[in-house]
Amino acid sequence: MSDRGVSGMIALVTGASGALGRAIAVRLGTGGAIVACHYGSNRMGAQETLDAIRAGGGDGMTVGGNVTLREDVDAMVASVLEAHGRIDILVNCAGITRDGLLVRMDDADWDDVIATNLRSAFLGTRAVMRSMMKQRGGRILNVTSVIGVSGNAGQANYAAAKAGMIGLTRSTAREVASRGITCNA
Repeated sequence: MSDRGVSGMIALVTGASGALGRAIAVRLGTGGAIVACHYGSNRMGAQETLDAIRAGGGDGMTVGGNVTLREDVDAMVASVLEAHGRIDILVNCAGITRDGLLVRMDDADWDDVIATNLRSAFLGTRAVMRSMMKQRGGRILNVTSVIGVSGNAGQANYAAAKAGMIGLTRSTAREVASRGITCNA
């Protein structure tokens, strides 16, 4: 990604307190984007991500919320829109694993992984959609996994969530392409 490509853009990265989300957020921030670094429970982790962005000459903010709850996601997006007037880039990176053989998997482990990995991407994408449509452009990036295509023993919930994200990405891309919005995985 060239610095010119994201300079001046407003980005929201979910899961920015984790390792992969942090790497994405820092790269966007040091490339010139203003980055809203999301955290679920690890506020300090998101602050460390923001500090790394600022150390690299970028700027941003932290935003907290439960990405599995519509109200929290809508509030998070609203706070970024209030602070910056638009969101140009959404990176759906929040995710968890709760591995276990399917025969022994708890319902809660299934539900938590589907909610955090798939529902959150749906909620985030839907929450930014109207503003991106109004500005006639935007970039939505969904962090998926090869496990969503190949499967993996002990990760039926994770594989299902990531396969769902791939389908969500493809369908969203078809819905919004004519409006200058891209959606990729």
